[in-house]
Amino acid sequence: MSSAVEAAAMSCSSKDIPAAGKEEAAKSAAAPVEHGDGEVVNGKCGDAPPHCRKDADEDEEEDDDEEKVPKVMNLGPRVSIKDQLEKDKDDESLRRWKEQLLGSVDLNSVGETLEPDVKIMSLSILSPGRPDIFLPLPVEPNAKGVWFTLKEGSPYRLKFTFSVTNNIVSGLRYTNTVWKTGIKVDRNKEMLGTFSPQLEPYTYLTPEDTTPSGMFARGSYSARTKFLDDDRKCYLVINYTFDIRREWPSTS
Repeated sequence: MSSAVEAAAMSCSSKDIPAAGKEEAAKSAAAPVEHGDGEVVNGKCGDAPPHCRKDADEDEEEDDDEEKVPKVMNLGPRVSIKDQLEKDKDDESLRRWKEQLLGSVDLNSVGETLEPDVKIMSLSILSPGRPDIFLPLPVEPNAKGVWFTLKEGSPYRLKFTFSVTNNIVSGLRYTNTVWKTGIKVDRNKEMLGTFSPQLEPYTYLTPEDTTPSGMFARGSYSARTKFLDDDRKCYLVINYTFDIRREWPSTS
């Protein structure tokens, strides 16, 4: 369930995600957002998070791809939001600026916490002229059957709703790998951005894409989607199947 639905293509180009320097990291630590090419709908720029599993060769291949991302500089230890504000407590203007960027964060509950917590709350597929396809979460571990069906040659966008708590999450992204008849046909990465904790959930819309079309594009696919951050902490991993058919399924 990603732009990796462009599964007829036998290769895809992955975007490198360079790490920032220490100076840039210090600036972004208090900033609420530094998002990618998609659109954040609700302004400020999200069940217990499982870690990525390495139980198959495909997982190892994906981890190898992640390791190829260049690291420009060691960013050092993570700093809590409280410590970030304490550094500038004597600079009234800078302190107020950071507090304004953090918005409605309850510093009493997150100030001492180092690790961010991201919960993917909902996933949906939007296509013009069609009812939105809502994908239920959490996904049953051993669920079988087709999760959703798309019409060939149709434009669509993905919509993620997620919450961020405890601390700032840096470089949140999702990866999606697609197989057809056991052959990997697509690999996609989408950078969502860097997000500060807030009470309201974030809503992210991906750029519009189009499902492949033609006899060879139609059929059943298997896929794996992961949500990770710059530290390669995995907040959600989903294994599922989907179909691309000549027509949309009936909504009646």
